[in-house]
Amino acid sequence: MLEGLRATSQNWIGRTIMAAVMGVIVVSFAIWGVGDVFRGMTNQRLARVGKGEVTVDAFRNAYQSDLRRIQQRLRRAVTNEEARQAGLHLQILERLVSETALDQKAQQLGLAASDETTQRLLAAEKVFQGPDGKFDALRFKQIANDAGFSERGFVADQKSAYLRKLLTDVVIAGVAPPQLMVEAIYRFRNESRTIDYIVLPPSIAGAAPAPSEEELKKYFAEREQTFHAKEYRKLTTLTVSPSTVGKPDEVSVEDARKLYDEVKSKRYGTPEKREVRQIVFKTDKDAEEALAKLKSGGDFDALVAELKLNPKDVNLGVVEERDFGDRKVGAAVFALAQPGFTEPVHTAFGAVVSLVKSITPAVYSKTFEEAQAELRGELAAQRAAPEVRRLHDAIEDQRAAGKTLAEAAKAADLETRDFDGVDAAGADRNGKPIADLPAGPDLAKAAFASDVGVDNDTVATRDGGYVWFEVGAIEPARQKTFEEVKDAVAEAMRAEAAQKALAAKAEEIVGKLNAGKPIEDIAKELGLEAKRANDVKRAARTDFNTNIIVQFFDVPPRGAGSVPVDEGRLVFFVRDATTPAFDPASIEAKTIAEQLKPALNNDLLEQYVGGVEKAIGVDINQRALEAATGAERDQ
Repeated sequence: MLEGLRATSQNWIGRTIMAAVMGVIVVSFAIWGVGDVFRGMTNQRLARVGKGEVTVDAFRNAYQSDLRRIQQRLRRAVTNEEARQAGLHLQILERLVSETALDQKAQQLGLAASDETTQRLLAAEKVFQGPDGKFDALRFKQIANDAGFSERGFVADQKSAYLRKLLTDVVIAGVAPPQLMVEAIYRFRNESRTIDYIVLPPSIAGAAPAPSEEELKKYFAEREQTFHAKEYRKLTTLTVSPSTVGKPDEVSVEDARKLYDEVKSKRYGTPEKREVRQIVFKTDKDAEEALAKLKSGGDFDALVAELKLNPKDVNLGVVEERDFGDRKVGAAVFALAQPGFTEPVHTAFGAVVSLVKSITPAVYSKTFEEAQAELRGELAAQRAAPEVRRLHDAIEDQRAAGKTLAEAAKAADLETRDFDGVDAAGADRNGKPIADLPAGPDLAKAAFASDVGVDNDTVATRDGGYVWFEVGAIEPARQKTFEEVKDAVAEAMRAEAAQKALAAKAEEIVGKLNAGKPIEDIAKELGLEAKRANDVKRAARTDFNTNIIVQFFDVPPRGAGSVPVDEGRLVFFVRDATTPAFDPASIEAKTIAEQLKPALNNDLLEQYVGGVEKAIGVDINQRALEAATGAERDQ
């Protein structure tokens, strides 16, 4: 076509025709605009942030990266619709806008970091270090690739991140929660009350009269939806997972013991800790001479001063064995049966002599014998992974050949299971969760998105297995008739009437207590026992649930109230209330301040970033956002 255009334009007639054609094109651009031609370019900007922008590509990369991490954590696929409902796209956009705004603020303030400084900071990050505590280039490259960056791009991204952190650290530096706030929380947590109470049984209000047929029908008509039958589905399932395939009996006690030793500190308690101080000598000879002086009564602090060492570098504090970069040093420190000095340990940095000041023994909530069954099951599940993959492929081959789920299971020497009535939440016809339903609510969700006769994808189990399922039948949701639920309606009416009568009786007693009548006298008149609960705080207790405790603190001291309980109705009287004096230097007060600090810092940073964004201006391309997350396609 281009050759034809060139040939045509070689004479005056062709040039005249071409001029007319181009004129038409120019006029059409004038009328219709050029937006459609260049829309692909403008749509690349998802948000304008001052002089900067958030591009569609940057948003998509961040969105997919976050979505992938969520899927790995949940061990199942997460759809775009689920992610949008959770607000993931808005969270990511907000983060990218904030980062872009802070980048511009850092530039305005003249903040900068050299490549050498950035590389030094990256090398100090533990996430990029290998088992030896040194920077691992391969690990760094892998993390950069997983994040969707080249090495150079990742360094540039981290340089910006360090500058943003420098800026935000200045904003929150020295910020501490107001003492008035700390004191208010301290008093709220530590106020204690003495509660006298009695429990009124339902029988104390008397038996409710039996309702008539007309009353039953009226009650049913007013509450029809209460007696509505849900949709149920009949399912046939086949499960292949490490927990079903694994054979715990084949795991040796020695292997289980080894796993227990590896995980007991993290899972079952607190590992042994030791307070350690440490000096590194240039040569083994120097270390041996210094150790001899120390063992003969020499002062450790004096030796530190003599060597001109910084006490902060010498004092390691309270540490666990895993905290040592050199395993030989840690083994020597924790090999001591009691506080004292270790023999010199030769390392790449010199000879190390350690002083163990104190020992805090390990505390474990489970012994090996108590945890053995759990650990053997875990090891069996790990070893079953190859067999799970083999069975998965075998069953998929059978299904591809057109076999039913039962036939595929039989060919693999497995058995299917039938569930007669499963609702959308994974509960049975009585409304109780089906405890042994494989994959639980995830399977129910998939089943209710399917239909009878549909060949379904597998549902993942939390331990890395698979659940195949077939919908055998569907029982539609329907409105139950009065005759079907007549007994249930009568029971509901009796229970409601009894509760109303009991509540009225309780309010009558509360009025007497508030008028000054002793609770002991009321209990005696009713033939009940008056009980007392001491030191009741706004914290969990075994004798009262959270709702009851809230009610205890909703009335003033020397006041009364009532609250429903499983046994009937609890009527209580607040005998007294005490609040300990606030000590800002106490451990609890300091702990409260530390707990408040992150929230306070976040609030301060939100206000600061919001102010920066307002000052430079932010404009969101809503249509581009919908397109980037697939919302337009789903509509």
